[in-house]
Amino acid sequence: QVQLVESGGGLVQPGGSLRLSCAASGFTLDRYAIGWFRQAPGKEREGVSCISRSDGSTNYADSVKGRFTISRDNAKNTVYLQMSSLRPEDTAVYYCAADRVHIPRYGSSLAPSDYTFWGQGTQVTVSS
Repeated sequence: QVQLVESGGGLVQPGGSLRLSCAASGFTLDRYAIGWFRQAPGKEREGVSCISRSDGSTNYADSVKGRFTISRDNAKNTVYLQMSSLRPEDTAVYYCAADRVHIPRYGSSLAPSDYTFWGQGTQVTVSS
């Protein structure tokens, strides 16, 4: 059974850091493009970062460039999102997603519609 499980969310003060984890079971993560997304109340789900399944190339939304870093640990079958210099506007439910059907081997995507498998999400709240 294909499953993605996010963890690592929580409450953090502005300027703080969190590391989110996305653990996969039932499939091998490095054979899939992986994306991190977030959805705040009343807003549409938006792409935050992604990593390709071929060469590990990465992409980031402009709003998080220089603050967030995506990485993959193949031995642990886990993808991480290191988040630093957090802002109140980063508050949202964060989701990871995987795909190898719509996204080309050497590509990546920040579009939610391109992803096939989704985790259940983890809440990140940035507040003093």
